[in-house]
Amino acid sequence: MINQAYQISRRATATMVILAVVASTAVLFEARAGQPEPAKTLAPAATNAAPGEPTVELTPKQIASSIKIEAVATFMFPTIRQAVGSIDYNEDLSVQVFPSYPGKIIAATSVLGDDVQKGQPLFTIDSPDLIQAESSLISAAAALELTGKELARAKELVATNGVSLREFEQATSDLKIAEGTLKAARDAVRVFGKSEAEIDQVVATRVIDPALVVVSPVAGRITARNAQAGLLVQPGNAPAPYAVADLSLKWMLANVIETDAPLFQVGQPLQASVLAYPSRTFEGKIAALGTSVDSNTHRMMVRCEIKDPKNELRPGMLADFSIQVREPVEGVAIATTGVVRNGDGTMVAWVTTDQKHFTQRLVKLGLEKDGRYQVLEGLKAGEQAVSDGAVFISNLLSAPPAD
Repeated sequence: MINQAYQISRRATATMVILAVVASTAVLFEARAGQPEPAKTLAPAATNAAPGEPTVELTPKQIASSIKIEAVATFMFPTIRQAVGSIDYNEDLSVQVFPSYPGKIIAATSVLGDDVQKGQPLFTIDSPDLIQAESSLISAAAALELTGKELARAKELVATNGVSLREFEQATSDLKIAEGTLKAARDAVRVFGKSEAEIDQVVATRVIDPALVVVSPVAGRITARNAQAGLLVQPGNAPAPYAVADLSLKWMLANVIETDAPLFQVGQPLQASVLAYPSRTFEGKIAALGTSVDSNTHRMMVRCEIKDPKNELRPGMLADFSIQVREPVEGVAIATTGVVRNGDGTMVAWVTTDQKHFTQRLVKLGLEKDGRYQVLEGLKAGEQAVSDGAVFISNLLSAPPAD
């Protein structure tokens, strides 16, 4: 009786174990039913890959949803170097306007931001030097008038022997000296910017005009103004009463690394962009190169001219410059999304011959342009390679799903 009960108990236990195993198998099958079929990692010999080149087999579903394939082709890569710098006024077209002589400002006729023409009045000063020059002019004019009258009288008297010939010749000499003195006095006043008509007016009226008008030496825009009525100004003493600049051409000042210094030449074209206009570029060219390399930063100064006809660039703006240092080169190209960096720093791409098996290929990259890398080694034109989704395949290779 006890033996029979023991056998029944054993049968019940075995039945429960079998049911548990069946239930576990069913749950595992249902869990895997919703997952994609894992990729298969194949030996190189199975796909004619070179030894050491891992190969992965993808399912049609994985290929359709996760990667893109395209034929490797050639692409023109411009040899471009990047540089970061700043915008500044073109100092060759920017002028600090000082008076030629010291004096007190009487009036300032232009304000900051005004566009001025060459020769347009900017400010007026009361100049003691001009007063002295005009005073000498009036004296010279009076002396010439007096010597002219004396010569006229000497001519009348010499005919009647009223004066000696020597006195007549002396009067003639005095007249020529007076004429020369007057001419020098007129030139001295002309230096102050007075016109011939204004000089004639001073001579005729014998009235001194102390106002010295200072004009703009170039056409452009007023970029600085320190002129105030009553301010005493001296030639060359900063700050200048006015600064005028031609804003249609700006400077860009950048520092390039020492190793790139031999690539830059005067006249090379460039494109500049600034944060204020992220979707635009400004054309320009290299105008000058530094004559030395900074011993601390090991960089060389590059000065470029940027066309800015609408005056949109402001001095001090941070700018990014792309400079074409050589003619474009043609090379094998692959999309940047078709390349993966391994943990050891090597770059790899994935190639295929049947669009089912994908082989990892080490590549050496060069230039980059418009979302493409130049491939120096590892790929040939015409090969089929993954152009998007290379990271997906590499992830499958490094951590394939477990069975």
